[in-house]
Amino acid sequence: MEAIRFFWNKWKKGEWGQIAADWKWILSYSKKYKPAMVFYIFLGVFSTVFTLISAVASQRLIDIVTGFERDAIWIQAFIMVGMAVFSLIFSSLVSRISLKISIDIQNEIQMDIFKKIEDASWYELSQYHTGDILNRFATDVNNIATNAVTWIPSLLVSIFNCVATFVVIFSYDVTMAWLSLLSAPVLVAASSVLMGRMRSYSQRLRVLSSDMLSFEQEAFGNMTSIKSFGITGIYADALGDWQKKYKDYSMDYNKFSIKMNIMLSLIGLATQFVTYGWGVYRLWGGFITYGQMTLFLTQSARLSTAFNSVCSMLPTALNSSVSARRVIELTNLPREHHSNEEEKAKLEKSAKEGLSVCMENVFFEYIPDHNVFREANFKADPGEIIGVIGPSGEGKTTMMRLVLGLIFPNDGHTYLLDKDGFKVDSNADTRDFIAYVPQGNTIMSGSVADNVRMVEKNATDEEVEDALKQACAWEFVEELSDGINSNIFEKGGGLSEGQAQRIAIARAVVRNVPILLLDEATSALDSETEERVLKNIIKSHPERTIIVSTHRPGVLNKCDRIYRIREHALDIEE
Repeated sequence: MEAIRFFWNKWKKGEWGQIAADWKWILSYSKKYKPAMVFYIFLGVFSTVFTLISAVASQRLIDIVTGFERDAIWIQAFIMVGMAVFSLIFSSLVSRISLKISIDIQNEIQMDIFKKIEDASWYELSQYHTGDILNRFATDVNNIATNAVTWIPSLLVSIFNCVATFVVIFSYDVTMAWLSLLSAPVLVAASSVLMGRMRSYSQRLRVLSSDMLSFEQEAFGNMTSIKSFGITGIYADALGDWQKKYKDYSMDYNKFSIKMNIMLSLIGLATQFVTYGWGVYRLWGGFITYGQMTLFLTQSARLSTAFNSVCSMLPTALNSSVSARRVIELTNLPREHHSNEEEKAKLEKSAKEGLSVCMENVFFEYIPDHNVFREANFKADPGEIIGVIGPSGEGKTTMMRLVLGLIFPNDGHTYLLDKDGFKVDSNADTRDFIAYVPQGNTIMSGSVADNVRMVEKNATDEEVEDALKQACAWEFVEELSDGINSNIFEKGGGLSEGQAQRIAIARAVVRNVPILLLDEATSALDSETEERVLKNIIKSHPERTIIVSTHRPGVLNKCDRIYRIREHALDIEE
């Protein structure tokens, strides 16, 4: 009754439809591996048949040794040895093939999901913690990849194993065959209960794992601040709290699993005792031989194990379904906007002569009824340096995001404009014409050259050095032990904030595109260096459109026009 209620509740809640949809998505990655899946099934069936042949040969050999049969001893011995050698070779072959396919499909799924995450709406994706995304990308994708190709073959092979083993026992003794299946109804009921607990456990455990990874990532990423404030003990205590939650939940599920395993083991033992008793009775009465008795006992245990394996496939399917649901959630995020081929070609043709950046009657809000911009207008033309000023938190960075096409106006337009009046709304593809230096430290681990080439992988050493010179970074980079090939740590460890900022500027400069966005990008530079950097950038590309958000007078003095963010609008500063 418990099993019936469980399945009925799942049906009413529509969870079976969701599980089926999850597996349909998982199996969509398996299409190109259908030959491998068929091969898995063939090998599994082949292995089962040979195992049963070996068992029968073993029975015959025992009967020969005990005097029940006198002939073919060498044939039976050869079959047993041959089956053992074949099994060794077979298992090694399957192990290697399985590993290769599993890695291939994991790489394929990860690559596909990585591309979809990259193309997801920036704002929607930003609602997820990076640690949570990493956990889904690694742990959940690995779980999916492990089962995407092997689950169905394993299920079919396990079912075949059950049926074939049952047929072999049935051919010798009908009663023994049915006695061997005594545990089947209980195993089905227990598996149904385990399915519900397994899905609930998997969902909760994945969330806890993501939360812990997010906490750890933030702690290590902000270790300087944590140490500076002397709060390392607080973070250690917080980690201890997360570990306790994880431990308590794991122990709770472990307790449930132990109870279920004890129950299932007792059922299995009871089945074994019954079949053993029946075998002894048949042997005592002279109805079977010693070899047949051995065959009954081994194959009865094998049948119980095979049936248990079939039942255990259902929790495995649910576990993969949980992982699939978490990954699908990311892949179903809204996509970024893109230009069509005609727009791309037109802008590429016009880019050499410069592009204008425009905002026209833009309304934008992150939260309903909380305007960031209301009827905002803005324009920056080729050859101009345009300054954007305003109080902190009033929309300077938001304006940069609108220009980059990371977010989109609720009303109005943000677009790029060429000299012929052709315009394209800002989107993922218009970023190809923009170089951006954001606030904060954006240096990654690797060499100086690696950091600069991030945006232009084919840049030569000479081009890297030239970009560093324009950003006034060459003066300290050339003094490093290996010059541009010198390694720097994550977040620019070993560099000052000003040095890290200059490398970030060099990265933008080497891209050689018509639009440059500097979001407080010279805040860590002294006035003299800041002035030199701007002069170098202007001199190298006079036609470039430069937009700078800043509070610094030295920058504003070089601007052709200044916009002030005031009352949700962009007003030209007189």
